[in-house]
Amino acid sequence: MTPAEYVIVVGCGRLGSRVANFLSRRGKSVVVLDKDESRFQALASDFSGFKIQGDAARISVLKQAKIEKADFIICTTHEDNVNLFVAQVAKKMFNVPLVLARVYDPQKEELYSKLGIRTVCPTDIAADRFLEMLVFSGVEPLENKE
Repeated sequence: MTPAEYVIVVGCGRLGSRVANFLSRRGKSVVVLDKDESRFQALASDFSGFKIQGDAARISVLKQAKIEKADFIICTTHEDNVNLFVAQVAKKMFNVPLVLARVYDPQKEELYSKLGIRTVCPTDIAADRFLEMLVFSGVEPLENKE
């Protein structure tokens, strides 16, 4: 990452605020979007970016965040449909080079992938980790029932 990178983080919950704080501390130009203004309290006192209160699923809010200048966007809301919509708009309408999104439903990961959107699925990560812990505890898990 170069210091001039412009980043948009959608969602300022535990994950979004943590990512935004990390990037801000590393000199990135960060804009955080959230519908709930009180969520910005999760940002660190040394957060040097911008905060925009609004619904990221609205094109006007994304334009206010200057999405056309974004080097990358990270969609971290708790709503798969919002993350998918914003990620698609960023990729297709505004040609954001790197689009990352959290997706809770593992079945939606393939759809995101087909659209060129890289994902993190907490459901898959947690399941893998629990099964790994069972194996290392000497318990053989039953066959994976997806």
